Amino acid sequence: MTSRKPPQSPNARRAGTGGRLLSRTRPAAAAKTAPAVVRHGLARVLSKAGVCSRSEAARRVLDGRVSVDGKLVRDPEFPIIAGRQQVMLDGQPLQAQRRIYLALNKPRGLVTTVQDEQGRDTVYQCFDGAGLPWIAPVGRLDKASEGLLFFSNDPEWAARLTDPATGPLKTYRVQVDAVPDAAQLQQMQQGVEDEGEHLAAHSVQLLRHGERSAWLEVVLDEGRNRHIRRLLKALGLDVLRLMRIAIGPVQLGELGKGQWRELNAAELNALGQA
Repeated sequence: MTSRKPPQSPNARRAGTGGRLLSRTRPAAAAKTAPAVVRHGLARVLSKAGVCSRSEAARRVLDGRVSVDGKLVRDPEFPIIAGRQQVMLDGQPLQAQRRIYLALNKPRGLVTTVQDEQGRDTVYQCFDGAGLPWIAPVGRLDKASEGLLFFSNDPEWAARLTDPATGPLKTYRVQVDAVPDAAQLQQMQQGVEDEGEHLAAHSVQLLRHGERSAWLEVVLDEGRNRHIRRLLKALGLDVLRLMRIAIGPVQLGELGKGQWRELNAAELNALGQA
C-alpha cells in the first residue's frame, strides 16, 4: 500500500532537496504614534502673542488679570495646549499682535531698558507719541554707545538674533585714544580673558588714524556685556566713541539720531538667511 504525504500548508513550501520549510510572513503593521501635544506656560503664551514681555506677563497672571476657559489662573507656568484653550486678558480674548520689526539709531546718553531705577532717560523716549504696541529691544547698547538697535514684539525672532549660534554678525565703528599696533590688532582677534570670560573680535580693521587716536572697524559674532570696551581696555586702549553701523546685512545708513523705521521684507528675509 502506498502512503500519502500530508497536504502541504498553503503558508509554506518545500525548498530544494533538503526539505527546508520556508514560511511566508506578513509585514508587521507600522506602529501608529499620536502627535505630540505642545504645551506652553501661560506667561509664555502671553509673551509669544506679542502683548508684553514674559516678566510682565507673569505679573499680569499673578495679579489675577488672566483666565483660561473661563477660570481665573494665577500660576504663570500653568500649561496651555496651543489652539485648544481660550485665554482671556482683562476680560478680552487674547489676540496675537501684528508683528513689528524696527530699526532705531540710538543716541548716546540713553539706557536700553523700559524703566531705569536711577531715573535716567531710556531708549523708549525715541518712540514717544508713535502709538506703537509693546516692543522690546533685541540685544543692547550701553548708555555711552550709539547706533543701530532693533526692537520687536516677536520674542522668538529676537531670540534667534541674539543667540551667538544663529545670530548675525554685528559691525561697529570704534574710536580709541591711541594708534594700535599690529600686535594689538592681532590680539583683538585672538582674544583676552576678562572676568572669567573670553572676549574676542570676529575681525578688526584699522580705518584711519591721527597722532593720538584711531578709528577701527570691529566685527563681533557675539555680544557680551560691554564686550568691545572690555576687550580694548585689556589691551591698553580706551574707547572714545562706539557706534554700531550694521547688524548682519542691515545697515544704519542715513537714519538720523533718535529716528526709527520699520525693517522691510527684504531685510527680514536677509536676516533670516544670516
